[in-house]
Amino acid sequence: MEGRNRTAKIQFFFHPFSTDPQVQMVIFVAFLGMYVASLGGNGSIAALVHTSRSLHTPMYFFLANLAALEIFYTSSVAPLALANLLTMGKTPVSLAGCATQMFLFVFLGGSDCVLLAIMAYDRFIAICHPLRYTLIMSWSFCVELVTGCLLLGVFLSLPLTILTFHLPFCHNNEIFHFYCDPPAVMRLASADTRVHRTALYIVSFIVLSVPLSLISVSYTFILAAVMRMRSEGRRRAFSTCSSHMSAVLLQYGCTSFIYLSPSSSYSPELGRAVSVVYTFVTPVLNPLIYSMRNKELKDALRRALGVLSRRAVLPPPAAPAA
Repeated sequence: MEGRNRTAKIQFFFHPFSTDPQVQMVIFVAFLGMYVASLGGNGSIAALVHTSRSLHTPMYFFLANLAALEIFYTSSVAPLALANLLTMGKTPVSLAGCATQMFLFVFLGGSDCVLLAIMAYDRFIAICHPLRYTLIMSWSFCVELVTGCLLLGVFLSLPLTILTFHLPFCHNNEIFHFYCDPPAVMRLASADTRVHRTALYIVSFIVLSVPLSLISVSYTFILAAVMRMRSEGRRRAFSTCSSHMSAVLLQYGCTSFIYLSPSSSYSPELGRAVSVVYTFVTPVLNPLIYSMRNKELKDALRRALGVLSRRAVLPPPAAPAA
């Protein structure tokens, strides 16, 4: 009972970006704007894929799932970060609340990275084995890939979270971050964290290095196949794949810098700044990257907007005569 009461009293606070309330307000407005844009952009892609029959293909099925993951991923961080920006870091989060946020962040972020590798595999089959594409990428197989991606995220996130929050913490802890990031939380523990840092590195290696290697191999074969195509087919393939590669570089570049760097070189200030990119900036840019470089998506969006505008212009039906 005493241990349970002690655990209930442990709280975490987030170190503010600045001691100046005006600077905090500017950051709050920027974060809120990016969060709303992310919800709108990714929500639009998910809804568009769901409602447009022309987009009911494996590639867009994975894209819609990526958009949904981005919404939940950003939402696991943004509300608490925004609340702390308004209160100058005085909004506490309990031990259980911090653990929940860490679990969701690692689970959704890891699933996001693995899903990008699945999308690269889909493009590899479509470009290098077009005649066997529909046979290999069946709907049941696509659902199994996404389900496996989510299960892997849970399998990696849950043990890491349990291991981290079995560490001893003081009653009041100030995290030099804007969310419960594993490296930042581990630095607050009043115990040896070498085992925990090793576990974090293993999880990071699985969700970053392994998928990135698969993406690199896929795109090596894709590039070789594209170079043998005629100009029109080459242009279309480059357009589709360049969107995916842009998203990959943004996601893996920043996260690898934070989670695969030696712990001795970890800088709280730099870690927090780089984290803004993959928690707020990337979820905003992904919808723009995919929509700007994808003709089918742009055409479907144009048709959807046309239908909405016609419905807005049409007068309401007349009431039946009494």
